[in-house]
Amino acid sequence: MVNNLADIILATLGSAAAGFQSYLPRFLAGLILLFVGLFVAKIARGLVLAFLKALRVAKFLVQVKVVREEGEVRVWEVLLAELARWTITILFLIPAAEAWGLSKVTDVLNGLLLYLPNVFVAVIVGLVGFVIANLAYDIVQQVASGLDEKAAKGLGGVAHYAILFFTGLIILNQLGVAADLVRILFTGFVAMMALAGGLAFGLGGKDLASEMLKGLKDKLVK
Repeated sequence: MVNNLADIILATLGSAAAGFQSYLPRFLAGLILLFVGLFVAKIARGLVLAFLKALRVAKFLVQVKVVREEGEVRVWEVLLAELARWTITILFLIPAAEAWGLSKVTDVLNGLLLYLPNVFVAVIVGLVGFVIANLAYDIVQQVASGLDEKAAKGLGGVAHYAILFFTGLIILNQLGVAADLVRILFTGFVAMMALAGGLAFGLGGKDLASEMLKGLKDKLVK
């Protein structure tokens, strides 16, 4: 009985050792792939930041007064660099997970890798929308400079946040987040603006409309 138990234990330990020996090279290969991927991803992040800095986009946008500070654009540059870093990291992590035998993790990573282009486009759209919003604020404020200063800033703010709102909707649609909700918000915003414009025109132009109707009435009476 004791001998049989000892044989079972020895067989189990031998099987575990054999399995560990066969799995160890795969584990080490996956680990090496992961470390190489992290190293390459870090280099890629630095290269992207250096490339964007060499283009001097932020400085140019400040010079043409599209943005107020270079830091406002550098936030988006960091987002692009991080996106490049994570893309390369996932590219190396997929074969590492395959080497480790994690098939479910590989499927998730493949789906995430296919989703990353949407994130890249969303970041670009956000940057462009942010720049256009700042530009619209300055343009509207300059056009309305003949009005009261507060009114000019108010109109500029409306244009600024309206563009940011639509940019946010485009980003959510690009990311595939609550597409039905995005459509509802878009329809509601357009309806709100139309209603506000109609009310503003009606209330602001009621005196003019009254004068026109009075003149028409006088002509008909005569």
